[in-house]
Amino acid sequence: MSSANKNAIKIGFAYVGVVLGAGFSTGQEILQFFTNYGLMSYAAVILSAVVIMFIGRQAAKLGHRLDADSHLGPIKMLFGERLGTIVDYILVFFLYGVMIIMLAGGGSAFNESFGLPAWLGSLIMAFAVLITLTMGFDKILTTLGAVTPALIVIVMIIAAFSLFNPSVPLSEVGQYTDTAKTPTGIWWLEAITYSGIVLAMAFSILSIVGSQSTMKVAKRGGLYGGIILLILMLLMNGGLLAKIDVTSTADLPTLVLAAEIHPTLSLALTIVMLLIIYNTAVGMLYPFLTRFWTPYSRRYKTALTASVTAGYFLSLVGFVDLVNFFYPILGYLGIAIAVLLTGLWVKSKVTGEFIVKRKAKAPKQI
Repeated sequence: MSSANKNAIKIGFAYVGVVLGAGFSTGQEILQFFTNYGLMSYAAVILSAVVIMFIGRQAAKLGHRLDADSHLGPIKMLFGERLGTIVDYILVFFLYGVMIIMLAGGGSAFNESFGLPAWLGSLIMAFAVLITLTMGFDKILTTLGAVTPALIVIVMIIAAFSLFNPSVPLSEVGQYTDTAKTPTGIWWLEAITYSGIVLAMAFSILSIVGSQSTMKVAKRGGLYGGIILLILMLLMNGGLLAKIDVTSTADLPTLVLAAEIHPTLSLALTIVMLLIIYNTAVGMLYPFLTRFWTPYSRRYKTALTASVTAGYFLSLVGFVDLVNFFYPILGYLGIAIAVLLTGLWVKSKVTGEFIVKRKAKAPKQI
């Protein structure tokens, strides 16, 4: 395999590792956004994944052309100076807010799975994030992508077992699905909204990753990440649908399905869930920090320590509720970014010229 393909696959795994949080690994996101539409859920998954695949590729390309050190340049390129400044601060708020949610989620996961006090679980997660973000970017990227193969394997096992041992025939799944449990009740709108949330969460890290690679690697990385997401979403949706009589009312559907197969698989999934929460926390905090401070400088390290410390305490006092209240805005913002990136791509195809040009310096390899 060529070096370019290896680096592109690394980016693809990192992309997936950042955007798949606890909601996906437990099955709740897929259940709420897709599975409750029954057979139409497959169409929704494919539509959502195609949007994620295409826009992820365009985001990485834009980051490369602008040689972006943070999301600021790409955001202002898309939204203009004034509106871009507002969007920038919204993104910054959510990057930090989602990191705090992950610290809180880590504490809950440690408590439910291993009986540790939630405050101690959050502290362990915070310490792991702090240590990771003192490493070089290449090591961070490797860390972000490391858990994705394990998630793929576990989801494949769960999906295969459920699909070959369904408790509900495909023709009868409509008796158990309930669109009232979905955010909008419209399958295609759900697909686009989910795409928006994923893209808004991933845009900052994709911008940075794109600038750290050649154009060829940047394009392939975004594409590979979308393909991996498509496979995972289809597998997860199929497994949940095959056991919809059980999964539709479960708080942690994938853990229920894993426990049916073997307790060891359930434990493995629990560990992977914790690693995914950690991945998302790292993937959100790094672009937040690099938006304001030069990576690995003294100020960066000071800000890192202060941000993780403050985030830990905020995760204990209810800040999560505030972020969750505004969470839908993140999806709409992602949709806006997708529309503008698509417009940029169409304009470049029509005119035959790129609207932005990369700075004149040698590309950096991952």
